[in-house]
Amino acid sequence: MDMGVQGLNMGDTVAPAETLRLAELVEQLGYRSWWASEHVVLPSPRVDPSPSEPDTPILDPLVSLGFVAAATTRLELGTGIVILPQRNPVVLAKQVASLDVLSNGRFTLGVGAGYLHQEFAAVGAPFAGRGQRTDEYIDAMRTLWEAPAPAFEGKHVSFSGIDAHPRPSNARIAVGGASDGALRRALTRGNAWIGIGTPEETATNLKRIRRLSAMTERPESLGALEINIVATAELDASVVRQYEDLGVDQLIVFPSAIDMPLDEALAKLIALR
Repeated sequence: MDMGVQGLNMGDTVAPAETLRLAELVEQLGYRSWWASEHVVLPSPRVDPSPSEPDTPILDPLVSLGFVAAATTRLELGTGIVILPQRNPVVLAKQVASLDVLSNGRFTLGVGAGYLHQEFAAVGAPFAGRGQRTDEYIDAMRTLWEAPAPAFEGKHVSFSGIDAHPRPSNARIAVGGASDGALRRALTRGNAWIGIGTPEETATNLKRIRRLSAMTERPESLGALEINIVATAELDASVVRQYEDLGVDQLIVFPSAIDMPLDEALAKLIALR
């Protein structure tokens, strides 16, 4: 089982020198990937289910990952996640292709439907129907990346008589979320699924994925669904083994959540594999 890190594009680690130092360290320690989170704005004052205080610094994930790409050579990069229905899919498709080129194919676009209505209102995107728009935006972006003559006609986005290059060499999409809609989206449109939880919660969600997969046609072109889990359990070697025994392909950790210096946390976590 591989390990990745998340949450280093926010909080106390957003300064450029610290980002570069940590990116080099994470790669040297043998982590597989670096995931960057997204919130354009946060409710102020904080109200549930907002994940952070409104004055928490959060770098734009695509800008941050472009910076990390330039400082690394092997580390895979991913958004964990981009709130897709808040974005213009045609513009985002260009940004993804650009990041794919500049990282030599190391980028995965992680997407989710979002859950903060205040954030949707602030960017002028409707909160209702965000799941349907997420599905449609994925389809539109794949058309731009893969079709010889891109044309798309949907309820929320349409285009024809256009083209966009460069095309990404590795157009991978990871779908986040644990609703039935998100799990179906991962099965029908994602190369990977990003879940969050303890081993027990992960086991329950993997059972749901198996149940839904029996009723869902998965395109052969997507390959096997990779399982990525953001760990919420307190980690030691036995807990890491529980995730691995469940068939998790990659365990994503928040080193800044551990009560010790960040460098020590990074070294301790990777040693648990």
